Amino acid sequence: MFHDRARIFVQAGRGGDGGLSFRREKHVPKGGPDGGDGGRGGDVVLVADPDLRDLSSFRTGRRHRAGRGQPGRGQLRQGADGADVELRVPVGTQVEQEGNVVADLARPDARVVLAEGGRGGRGNKRFATSTRQTPRFAETGLPGEEAWLDLRLKLLADAALVGLPNAGKSSLLARISNARPKVADYPFTTLAPVLGTVDSPGGRQLTVADVPGLIEGASEGVGLGHEFLAHLERARLLLHVIDAADGDPAERFATIDRELAAYGAGLEERPQAIVLNKVDLVPEPPPFDVDDDRIVRVFRLSCATGEGVEEFRRALFELCPPQPEATPDADADLVDFLVYRPRPRGRPAYRILRTDRGFRIVGTPPGEEELATALAAAGARSGDEIEVGDEAYQWA
Repeated sequence: MFHDRARIFVQAGRGGDGGLSFRREKHVPKGGPDGGDGGRGGDVVLVADPDLRDLSSFRTGRRHRAGRGQPGRGQLRQGADGADVELRVPVGTQVEQEGNVVADLARPDARVVLAEGGRGGRGNKRFATSTRQTPRFAETGLPGEEAWLDLRLKLLADAALVGLPNAGKSSLLARISNARPKVADYPFTTLAPVLGTVDSPGGRQLTVADVPGLIEGASEGVGLGHEFLAHLERARLLLHVIDAADGDPAERFATIDRELAAYGAGLEERPQAIVLNKVDLVPEPPPFDVDDDRIVRVFRLSCATGEGVEEFRRALFELCPPQPEATPDADADLVDFLVYRPRPRGRPAYRILRTDRGFRIVGTPPGEEELATALAAAGARSGDEIEVGDEAYQWA
């Protein structure tokens, strides 16, 4: 089954705690502090993979957590950074949070940081001063970012086949491309989008998408089309397939055109080529007298007999000319690596320091519930001494 949507939870790794250590060597019984810094927590990164076709890999694995940074050690040894987690998705995947698009991976190998790892804590060596030569505390690592996010795939295609059910879209795609969609003589044979590659004699290739047939009311959720109209948004050309043997072609064109306009997203302005299919079933090729500036060509063909199919296939390369290569200036705003912070945060109002007896809260402490959660995440155990300002209590 084709999966074009997924909901995932991402959690970056927590930073490692700073080291609480003192130099202890032969003939140096009371050396100074030598605790190293903790490692940084790992990131959760999304990568656009041109070899993937849908989001089916996220059907079972919905929660993704990066590695935690290692704690600092004695002799000023810094902890290792936590391992990043790379999630691979098809090109054309968008990332949404609460209905807002926060990232769009519209090119191969584009990357976005979904959750950034927490900073590692500073070791006690960092807190040594001329007046405080033996600091008996070190910072704990900060937690990583986390969020629930929605992934939505919008296929990248040069042209997309649209039309009423049973108009012959799948048969046409099978005729002109390497795709082998299911073909049968009943409506809604196609239940999921299908991509096909069309080759030219000169070696050029086009990608054509076939989406499930649309019916009146598709833009409002009727039938199957509402789920897949988004896959038309990136197509450069719409190929409007009409059954020439089933009623007035102009009326059928108007039905689908109304649904495209109701859906929006620029589909009502997209160039269209009209494909009158099944001409072998009528005595004369049907007329199509619709005067519309968006209609760039009208084709009459038969997928059953092959009449007009080769001419149509060749014309596709004229209607979808090669796109000019982007210049560095034009490409400046399209970065390949995006950083998205799902939960913006400034400098924390408090920090948790690890002491030789437990933990110390520096700064403005939060409420009891948040502080308890933060201490538990920092590794507080029963019996640890918790210092908050001038007060101290034991962690239960």
